[in-house]
Amino acid sequence: MICGIYSSELPDLELIARGKVRDLYKVDEDSLLFVATDRVSAYDVIMKTSIEGKGCILSQMSIFWFDCLKDIVPNHLITANVDEMPEKLHKYRNVIEHRSMLVKKLKVLPIEAVVRGYISGSAWAEYKKYGTVNEIKMPENMKESQKLEKPMFTPSTKAELGAHDEYIHPDKVKDIIGEEYAKQVEEVAVQLYEEASEFAAKKGIIIADTKFEFGVDSQGKLYLIDEAFTPDCSRFWSAKDYKVGKPQLSYDKQYLRDFLESVDYDKTTPIDLPPVVVENTLKKYIEAFVKLTGNRPIFY
Repeated sequence: MICGIYSSELPDLELIARGKVRDLYKVDEDSLLFVATDRVSAYDVIMKTSIEGKGCILSQMSIFWFDCLKDIVPNHLITANVDEMPEKLHKYRNVIEHRSMLVKKLKVLPIEAVVRGYISGSAWAEYKKYGTVNEIKMPENMKESQKLEKPMFTPSTKAELGAHDEYIHPDKVKDIIGEEYAKQVEEVAVQLYEEASEFAAKKGIIIADTKFEFGVDSQGKLYLIDEAFTPDCSRFWSAKDYKVGKPQLSYDKQYLRDFLESVDYDKTTPIDLPPVVVENTLKKYIEAFVKLTGNRPIFY
């Protein structure tokens, strides 16, 4: 059974923030509870309609990837098993099971670490207009969805809720988080992308691009945080259907974005989504999960 949660309510816990998708609660001085709701956003706007079960998929897919990639960089996950969480969380089992993570409390680096292996989306739009991606000059006569010679670090600022992230030249990252972290984040992000892309290729999926968030502990150690290689933060394409020079069949939010473009969405106003869009978006997320993990997501 799929049980939808648009907004979680855990009254005995301190709510720190409600993001576009996740609700964050303080558990103690060292840990937080991330609850992945079924909210869905596009163009940094949270829609009025939720995608029931989406939060379960996001959490379980992130957990899968955190385990796969833990040898590259540690991540913030403590446990996703409610039984292993502090006892005071057990009474919220019907809300948090299968869609939450108990995580380390870390200092978040205010950068979205985007890595691209193909030119698409906003990168393609910038290239068509200026011949650049993140202000970096690109080869002439590139085609939409073309594979890049090597993965490209194309960071953005991390905007407050309701504002838009802004893509920046990689050289500007050091001005925001310092030179040492800028170098480390770029190297780790590209390595994560390469490792996951190689894995996904064996499953028939191209990871065109993705974004990461990182945090540091009190000793300055870098951690991968938030989520990893989900349909919310990555562009997944069908390898068998891939053809350069056009948009691709995808297993991510692109379906939702395409619908919004078709109705001349103003990219600022939350709207209700038709049932068919909700249903088909969920199908895309489930298909990506099954192809990549070999399992079906668990819904409460």
